[in-house]
Amino acid sequence: MKAVAYYQSLPISHPEALLDIQLPEPAIGEHDLLVEVKAISVNPVDVKVRANMAPEAGQARVLGWDAAGVVRAVGAKVSLFQPGDRVWYAGALQRPGANSELHAVDERIVGRMPDSLDFETAAALPLTAITAWELLFDRLQVLANRQPAGKKLLVVGAAGGVGSILVQLARRLTGLTVIGTASRPETQAWVAELGAHHVIDHRQPLSRELKRIGIEHVDYVASLNQTDQHFAEIVEALAPQGKLALIDDPAALDISQLKRKSLSLHWEFMYTRSMFATDDQIEQHKLLTELARLVDAGIVKSTAAERFGAINAANLKRAHALLESNAAKGKIVLSGF
Repeated sequence: MKAVAYYQSLPISHPEALLDIQLPEPAIGEHDLLVEVKAISVNPVDVKVRANMAPEAGQARVLGWDAAGVVRAVGAKVSLFQPGDRVWYAGALQRPGANSELHAVDERIVGRMPDSLDFETAAALPLTAITAWELLFDRLQVLANRQPAGKKLLVVGAAGGVGSILVQLARRLTGLTVIGTASRPETQAWVAELGAHHVIDHRQPLSRELKRIGIEHVDYVASLNQTDQHFAEIVEALAPQGKLALIDDPAALDISQLKRKSLSLHWEFMYTRSMFATDDQIEQHKLLTELARLVDAGIVKSTAAERFGAINAANLKRAHALLESNAAKGKIVLSGF
């Protein structure tokens, strides 16, 4: 089967940073689906793994943790899907990624695609939606069903992939006042279009920007990038007993700054359930099922923004380069081999 992989960690400008290769079809386990991959999207995790995790000598590593496709075969204990089902998922970090014609994935972290989306548009959603959902409802423990009224959420880096979903979920499923940060006119307009009540500029001190729009403190902060740069301002912006959740990898945080206000710190990593085979990993199947319902109902929209053509090394290198530039808006999707 066709696949895109790498053999060594190289700058994305290097000719061999990503390569078109041929691999054997994957074997499937008893809980696995064999999926014919129709479309993928590209995430910062792809860039981080490629740059920092070299495969064993002579071994190819396939990236890609966002996919939409059609089930071609099922394992002996599969009960949720059957061949022919259209599915979407983000996969597991410890297994080969989905940048290949065929892909094996555990059914418990897979959902049926929304009926209203094509494969490309669907592939933009799983990883960012799972991350945003778990951050908002599992880590920050915000209640759905239009609660809690009167509380405020600040989303730092709201125009990116996770932020684009988080803003929608918070605005449409909770009673939170949603403040998103973005630094360019086009990304500020994007965040406002997604439903943020207010958009502020994260190039300026966050606490000052909040005061500019008449907000003294926020109850929750979702910090999606450059947390170390914004940390002092986040602490200043949070109300006493507030909650901070993050997804990035700051080199260091002085968490003693949280003590005076009794602030809590939460990390969201959507691969935790699959990586440790937790008893509740089927929650990701349930989450994706509910997300599909919300998409079909017009409550949540796909954040596919850039269509880069066929799934091949050249196009994936362009996608990695754009993500590394920190100038991406929404998600980059590719389809077909």
